[in-house]
Amino acid sequence: MKRLLIEELILWKNKQGRKPLILQGARQVGKTWLLKTFGAECFEEICYINFEQNNSVNHIFEGSINPERIIEQLSVFHGKRIQPEKTLIIFDEVQEVPRALTSLKYFTEEAPEYAICCAGSLLGVALHQGTSFPVGKVEFLTLQPLSFREFLLANGEELLLNYVMNGNLDTNAFTEKLQEHLKRYFIIGGMPAAVQSWLDTQDFFEVEKIQEQLLSAYEGDFSKHAPSNLIAKIRYVWQSIPSQLAKENKKFVYGMVREGARAREYEDTLMWLHDTGLIRRIYRVRKPDVPLKAYEDLQSFKVFLLDVGLLRVMSGLSPKVFIEGSRIFEEFKGALTEQYVLQELSLFPQLNANYYWTSDANAEVDFLFSDGLYAYPLEAKAGNNVHAKSLKVYDKEYNPQLLFRTSLLPYEKNGKLVNIPLYLLFALPKVLTL
Repeated sequence: MKRLLIEELILWKNKQGRKPLILQGARQVGKTWLLKTFGAECFEEICYINFEQNNSVNHIFEGSINPERIIEQLSVFHGKRIQPEKTLIIFDEVQEVPRALTSLKYFTEEAPEYAICCAGSLLGVALHQGTSFPVGKVEFLTLQPLSFREFLLANGEELLLNYVMNGNLDTNAFTEKLQEHLKRYFIIGGMPAAVQSWLDTQDFFEVEKIQEQLLSAYEGDFSKHAPSNLIAKIRYVWQSIPSQLAKENKKFVYGMVREGARAREYEDTLMWLHDTGLIRRIYRVRKPDVPLKAYEDLQSFKVFLLDVGLLRVMSGLSPKVFIEGSRIFEEFKGALTEQYVLQELSLFPQLNANYYWTSDANAEVDFLFSDGLYAYPLEAKAGNNVHAKSLKVYDKEYNPQLLFRTSLLPYEKNGKLVNIPLYLLFALPKVLTL
């Protein structure tokens, strides 16, 4: 499976002033696989260190964390001399050895010629537990589950993707094929193990077994890694997410987590889940203006999962829904569609799409994003029903440059209303330039 983030890793390798890189992301999204693939393709050697599996190497970081000393000992451990620019050093599960994380500062300052990439499950949580973190001395990339574009690549649709990425948004001849792939993606999602299971078996129910195992592993992590005072609350929040999203108004309601629950009791819980990459949050804005962050309402937000396939399993929606036309896009109050749209928008951090808007009445626009100059509304429609009253309310009140809607209808620009098919959302940055 091709992961598009490898292109960013290649840019990191070749740039001036390169710093050690931390690859962030939830467990099981393929961080280790990606770094090893990157090393095999772009370096002569890989020195791979897993701090969780091999405790003996941890002693290297107990004394001085002078880079020269560390490289000398790592070379002995590796069995070959680590060469600047030719050897990729991978620190996996780096959160297990905080001094290894701290050593990155000294590599930046004293030995920047060594290429170091780190990965670690629950790394975001480790950073909140007193670790001496090398602020400003490292770079970050985030790996997410496979996007729909990567899912198409995995399913052999490279020519079709190239056609679209070259600016050809008229895909009427391929609509049925793209919609079928999208329906599969809603069921399978983008967790690499689930996608691989589909490629190997073409069996949705085998895929679901993998997804259930992933969800069980995540719940096991709550007890293993979370602070003891948060474990029960984390389970309550986690298990409430499907019911939170089954509402017409998907705003997160603490009372649905547990009767009588209050924000102050659960904010640390939400932060823990967010830091581990298991949930995504989007916030309401009081005013849709640039910069959007200046107008966010921290008291009003929605909570989604990291992956649309996992949300489908948690919601109890059977893979059999695949055979029933466009039903999968509409079930569950369109929550799977909104989950998918959020995942696709999050691939473009420059668009700053972690927001939604509501009027004083009942109008609600599902997403807002910005190109830095203007804020744009985007309404996510599940299927072919595209009546968008909220967009009309928004347009009347704020008169934006463009209005966006995503649905199963073909690409069309009618005045300032732009309809982007759900299966072409990965082309949104190109649409903005048309």
